[in-house]
Amino acid sequence: MAPIRRIFIANRGEIAVRIIRTARALGIETVLGVSEADRDSLGAQLATRAVCLGPAPSAQSYLKVGTVIEAALGTGCDAIHPGYGFLSENKALAEACATNNLTFIGPSPANLEAVGDKLTARTHAGNAGVPLVPGGEAETAEDAAKLADEVGFPMLIKAVAGGGGKGMKRVDRAEDLAAQLDLATSEAAAAFGDGRVYLERYVTVGRHVEVQIISDGETVIHAGERDCSVQRRYQKVVEEAPAPHLTPKLRQGLLDAAVKFARHIGYRSLGTVEFLVDVEREEFYFLEMNARIQVEHPVTEAITGLDLIALQISIAEGAPLPLTQEDISLGGHAIECRLNAEDPARDFMPSPGRVAQAWFPSLPGLRVDTHMTPGAMIPPFYDSMVAKLITHGETRAEAIERMQAALKVCALDGIATNAPLHAAILSDDAFRQGGVDTNYLPGLLARISE
Repeated sequence: MAPIRRIFIANRGEIAVRIIRTARALGIETVLGVSEADRDSLGAQLATRAVCLGPAPSAQSYLKVGTVIEAALGTGCDAIHPGYGFLSENKALAEACATNNLTFIGPSPANLEAVGDKLTARTHAGNAGVPLVPGGEAETAEDAAKLADEVGFPMLIKAVAGGGGKGMKRVDRAEDLAAQLDLATSEAAAAFGDGRVYLERYVTVGRHVEVQIISDGETVIHAGERDCSVQRRYQKVVEEAPAPHLTPKLRQGLLDAAVKFARHIGYRSLGTVEFLVDVEREEFYFLEMNARIQVEHPVTEAITGLDLIALQISIAEGAPLPLTQEDISLGGHAIECRLNAEDPARDFMPSPGRVAQAWFPSLPGLRVDTHMTPGAMIPPFYDSMVAKLITHGETRAEAIERMQAALKVCALDGIATNAPLHAAILSDDAFRQGGVDTNYLPGLLARISE
């Protein structure tokens, strides 16, 4: 396969800027597809060229597969990078790339099909010998009741096609099951066009730990794990690597299971295998695989020294992995805080608007991934994340201290952000001790509001 010369970036915001940075370092030209709302964005200014995909709503611009393909071909691109979100795990886009002789910087359509449907992914995980949360599909209330009898309460209803908490409902009592099933099915159908759901045992005390996979289709290696347990409404807020306070046996089990799963499906590209760690049982279960670059990839880059986007591009070009597992060494600890344009004091109400000042001064161990500049406009149409602060230190304590220092001086004026929440998390004793579970942040918010 020929080297990639020009990449069409089918995304926006900080990930578009992040891809441009690596492409420039590799001597690759970039064309950024933008909506009308993003014409003046930092990414549009930094890319070799920017083209408008359509109106501001993503359904009329970033999510239009045909328009993205036409724009890539029309600007002489030979590859498409989908970033994360939007079309990043869209099989139709990967297939359209193959049809039009464009390199899709991501996994194959077969890989996307294997992991895009959570039930299919569960089946593959089971066949690979990877532990699963007890549960299964439920088409009717009778199916759900039968599963509940087998698994017990509490249970979690999850959308087969979705993520981000949409179509997800916790059920604690049998008498609530039918109504919650109807609600979850309706939400899933509205959000993803697919109302299928499945049920699984709700792990009362669980941690969300994921493993970074790198594979060229022949060699499968991992780049360590990340802890993403600090979540609000199933959305990650703080991530770190490595995951604190895992026993060596549990950590190795997670890493081995992730590699085993990726090898079983013949995965080729970067991807992340996500697990639920049952703290009380000291067991772990497969959740899903994200067949794309993750928002939180910088913490892995910080502790490994790797450029994961560069590796993603190299694999897409057909090059064999330049690394073995023995070449991956982990150093220190890294933490990422997602800065969102939202107001924690007003129930996290979104805060779109114009940024009066954006100041991210250079500090020891600090990396900032953002598309914010003074005067930048935050439109109301997209995800509210405006920046990621990543700190790295020799120890976890040092990474925390550096993040606290960064939060004190970095500024995004003119809008409200969740920076005060991050400051509260980093100063909280439970977080500082490490190893919090997914119930941690709701509990902290409840204490703060008292």
